[in-house]
Amino acid sequence: MSRRVVVTGMGVVSPIGIGVEEFWQGIKQERIGFAPITGFDATDYKCKLAAQVRDFQPENYMDKKAARRMERFSQFAVAAAGEAIKDAALDMEKEDPYRVGCAVGSGIGSLQAIEREYGRLMEKGPSRVAPLFVPLMISNMAAGNVSIAYGLKGKSLNVVTACATGTNSIGEAFRSIQYGDADVMVAGGTEGAITPVGIAGFTSLTALSDSTDPARCSIPFDKDRSGFVMGEGAGVVILEELEHARRRGARIYAEVLGYGCSSDAYHITSPAEDGAGAAKAMTGAMEDGGVKLEEITYINAHGTSTHHNDLFETRAIKLAFGAHAKNLKINSTKSMIGHLLGAAGAVEFITCVKELEEGYIHRTVGLQESEEELDLNYCKESFQEEVPYALSNSLGFGGHNASILIAHVR
Repeated sequence: MSRRVVVTGMGVVSPIGIGVEEFWQGIKQERIGFAPITGFDATDYKCKLAAQVRDFQPENYMDKKAARRMERFSQFAVAAAGEAIKDAALDMEKEDPYRVGCAVGSGIGSLQAIEREYGRLMEKGPSRVAPLFVPLMISNMAAGNVSIAYGLKGKSLNVVTACATGTNSIGEAFRSIQYGDADVMVAGGTEGAITPVGIAGFTSLTALSDSTDPARCSIPFDKDRSGFVMGEGAGVVILEELEHARRRGARIYAEVLGYGCSSDAYHITSPAEDGAGAAKAMTGAMEDGGVKLEEITYINAHGTSTHHNDLFETRAIKLAFGAHAKNLKINSTKSMIGHLLGAAGAVEFITCVKELEEGYIHRTVGLQESEEELDLNYCKESFQEEVPYALSNSLGFGGHNASILIAHVR
């Protein structure tokens, strides 16, 4: 028999605030994190805006020497994990460290390290490439550094499924606890890829918005959407077996009920046009959680603000829910924080937990008018109402689809 899994701690580094409380206040205030790129000179770039994390000083969250041996994506992960562990009041001295695992993924790892060391290679030759280049760059070092920082000796995972990474990481951590591989998992996603080659690459793919208006650059489900805005940050949660959490008197935010995954097996960047793969992930999560589709009232959509994603995700929701799709409230957190790539699903998961906790569904900021086929309720306004279940979607390049279902603990 599978075990019940609950959320007992959360941590966020985001473009609209560092820390869950500041982030959540930003969500409720409908603060947008879009501004001109400052990390490098973007004069010659078609894309001018990004959702950057402001005022992040790694030494405020970790040992300064340790921080120097981490790239930005790992620093974000360690900071968010530290907040989540503190929030959960998880005392590792009282835990069996081999029963506390880590599943913190990154879609890319460090483009900064690749750019920097390639420059050295070209300018000064192979002997001048930094000895720590590889361990600084590879994407599993987010999980590695979190485990090292907090003494997590259990199962350690690095899920890499592009923009579905955060949701898959939390989902696989959920499964690990369900079936006894761990009692506690520190889980989530992180990304820090706002770099010259990152922006240039996604621009060449025609995936990024070229809008220079912060209020109209990331506008999911709007007829004038022109692409996503790249964001950065991290979201980390503490997942825990229910009875383990109760024994230590932990505060319980929500219960993870179901997790569904599928592959479009269709195209390396475009979702399947009929939405069948994403629909299967959603129905899989509901079936896994034993929840009827008519009981679902709210979806936190992947909602990237690209033409294909928003159209095909709408088709997926209609395919999964049938006539009930018209009754759903659907929003996109990316309307405020942009697309955090491998961290997106984790930060959006935390948004869902807070929405359940406070009975609040945020609006899709910037949404004005949708085209004809986009005829569902994409939350042009916020709603103060009970949220019994939240279904969160993530869809990644390569056809990766992941959905996770949470609810109040019953």
